[in-house]
Amino acid sequence: MKKIAAVTMVRNDEFYLRKWVEYYGAQLGRENLYVFFDGLDQQVPAFCDGVNCEVLEKIGSDVRSNDKGRVAVMSAKAAELLKRYDMVIGTDADEFLIADPALGVGLAAFLSTLPAKGSLSGLGLDFGCREGEEGPIDGSRPFLHQRRYALLDTRYTKASVITRPLAWGSGFHRVRHGNFHIVKGLYLLHFGYFDPERIKERFSDPSRLEQGWQRHLRKRLRTSKLVSSLPCRDFEKYCDRARRIQTLVRPPYAWNKPAMMGIKWVVRLPERFKDLV
Repeated sequence: MKKIAAVTMVRNDEFYLRKWVEYYGAQLGRENLYVFFDGLDQQVPAFCDGVNCEVLEKIGSDVRSNDKGRVAVMSAKAAELLKRYDMVIGTDADEFLIADPALGVGLAAFLSTLPAKGSLSGLGLDFGCREGEEGPIDGSRPFLHQRRYALLDTRYTKASVITRPLAWGSGFHRVRHGNFHIVKGLYLLHFGYFDPERIKERFSDPSRLEQGWQRHLRKRLRTSKLVSSLPCRDFEKYCDRARRIQTLVRPPYAWNKPAMMGIKWVVRLPERFKDLV
């Protein structure tokens, strides 16, 4: 079995971090998790017991500088960890890299079977709230008991796993000067847009307003509109199609990012996934 670490960076985000620690701790062991807190005004929560935590000086003063600064720090931290680990998983706290339960193995065991290709990606699934069918999120319950509909979104087919020191692009969306490899049976589940009420609450967070997050937060409401209005496609068939398209197609401005030519497909996650997150 390969030795695998997971890293993330957060600021004022205990809701998602709690789930991140719970999930990756179960998959990899808490001793292999590394959480970096953006700002000396941040407190390490009690639920991070057993996790490697570090509180850093505040990074950047606006969205752009914060994104660039964060990814530079994370790339450097991952490079250090790769002296002791075979792989490092880098995600935001609202993202969960999962192995398909149909494979019969957990995340660590599945990743251990894969060749070291520099970076590895799961197919991106962006969860929204399906109007009239799904209600507000209860953080005490599993996310996938409450949300089942997702947009197949290239933005979340990220270069989440690296096997050697590489420079991630902002948000882990790519690795600089390197291609991406989408792994069949591997998915990145993004929950940052899955609760419209929580998104609206974030508009009132002073630290985010100061950094210019208003436009970004408004865009987050679009996912729920899409999963509510678009037809629901067959999961197996359309995930396979999306994976093939994203492997072959590139946007003209970034050859090392996946693209889908503007195609928007919504799928419903099968029952076998519901207890994972």
